[in-house]
Amino acid sequence: MESALLDIAFALGLGMMATRFGLPPLVGFLIAGFALHLVGVEATEEIGILADLGVTLLLFTIGLKLNVKSLAAKPFWGSALLQMTASVALFTPMLMMFGLFVPLPLFEQLDWQTAALLGFGLSFSSTVFVIKILQEKGEGQSLYGQLAIAILIIQDIFAVVFLTISKGVMPSMWAFALLLIPLFRPVWFGLMKRAGHGELLVLFGLFMAFGMGYGLFTMVGIKGDLGALLMGIMLAPSKKSDELMKSLYSMKELFLIVFFLEIGMRQFPGSDAIAVALILLLLLPIKSLIYAAAIRCFNMRIRTTLMASASLTNFSEFGLIVCAIAVNAGWLSQDWLTTVALALALSFILSAPLNQQVSKLYVNLRPKLGWLQPRQLNDLDRPIALGNTQFLVVGMGRIGTGTYEYLNAHIGGTVTGVDSDSSRVGHHERQHRNIIHADATDPDFWHKVELSGSLRGIFLAMPEHTGNYYAAKQLSKTDYSGDVAAVVRYFDEEKQMAQLGVTSVFNVYREAGKGFAQDSCERLGFIEQQTTHFEDAEATAMEKS
Repeated sequence: MESALLDIAFALGLGMMATRFGLPPLVGFLIAGFALHLVGVEATEEIGILADLGVTLLLFTIGLKLNVKSLAAKPFWGSALLQMTASVALFTPMLMMFGLFVPLPLFEQLDWQTAALLGFGLSFSSTVFVIKILQEKGEGQSLYGQLAIAILIIQDIFAVVFLTISKGVMPSMWAFALLLIPLFRPVWFGLMKRAGHGELLVLFGLFMAFGMGYGLFTMVGIKGDLGALLMGIMLAPSKKSDELMKSLYSMKELFLIVFFLEIGMRQFPGSDAIAVALILLLLLPIKSLIYAAAIRCFNMRIRTTLMASASLTNFSEFGLIVCAIAVNAGWLSQDWLTTVALALALSFILSAPLNQQVSKLYVNLRPKLGWLQPRQLNDLDRPIALGNTQFLVVGMGRIGTGTYEYLNAHIGGTVTGVDSDSSRVGHHERQHRNIIHADATDPDFWHKVELSGSLRGIFLAMPEHTGNYYAAKQLSKTDYSGDVAAVVRYFDEEKQMAQLGVTSVFNVYREAGKGFAQDSCERLGFIEQQTTHFEDAEATAMEKS
């Protein structure tokens, strides 16, 4: 266990170094894994267990935030089916062509069956990587983020079907008993409510993810990770699902460090494997184009298509599973497993900076991409006019909702909220609030929205500073001349907002103390007593004079 802790500490150091170069920390974790393997450090059993825990917790927390109805949208499942079919159809002959024109043993040993198997594995994108990238950017609830997540979940379902078939063993007859689990949802909701807000809530989440999810599904012959995902989905409608997700956040992040570290520690490849892995990277641009074409078929906007495609431009850990199955069956050599692992890691290293810069790339290319914009946009991706709105609240979470209610009750005028989370939008619609389902981090939103003369103020209240900062930056490029207010948490964020011309900046951490004191003094009567004391002192001073 001591060696595992040292490995994690080394990964932490390289992760922090990666951020200094503008790269996500996970790139540093991968490099740390390769470096450790080079000096003879092998992945221990503890490392493997912690990595598996990270993936399971990640899928469980994804389920806690997932709106099942979104999977039924045609652009989501339709894009996934088109992409998988086209990828296998193109990758299979390309791999065979590599075998004809590239004199490397790994390609020469391929036949059509193994090439199709590899093409199937390489068609998947990494759920762990994509979710991590979306979380770091604060765009997991944007339309393109939801589209990417839905595609990944549908891919995971295909993965489970394939693994079941490849084992040649059908799930146990007891698997049908899992259909009874939703009947116990009121029980789980009650337990979660009684768990409070501390360690019992964390323990409840671990029990549901690893016990009821992973463990129960594994016992009946179904992939345990899928069980964790489904248990999260089952708990998602609860009012405490968001709190549960936040309580597991730090633990999940720690385990995911080990996941990326373990990929690099598997095996350092030889020269032939490195050459083949580099050739496999040539499939990534083609994969990205396939995603873009599949999404474009459903009349999504250029930005949504580009952002979703960029986030999915990587290989998946599922490719390793496919190779492991092929190696065990004698279809591939052991070197293929190492090669695909290297290609997976390299795809992460290439995809990470691409996703950091894709928004800027789109802004620069937007004038030249107008001809690609669908004439009739999909209803999910269609900009909406603001009409006679006087106050616009961007981000309708707790702070945004409070802002909306205050403006509506005390200031007057038409108030409109904006949020990218479809489930949150539905909640506000049921509360009869004026709400728009849109992504305010989308430059096209600010480019196309009708910022009429009636608009007096815009309140940026999104949960992530990156979202508020980006929206303020886009606003500064428009003709809007009204007031802008923004929520921040740290002093350096205040300076950033001020530089963008934001009129009013509200520091949540600093102002929360003032608000607490003011509200408490009013309730306890201290303010009135203080005022009376001041008036008495003033009267005494007048008498003396």
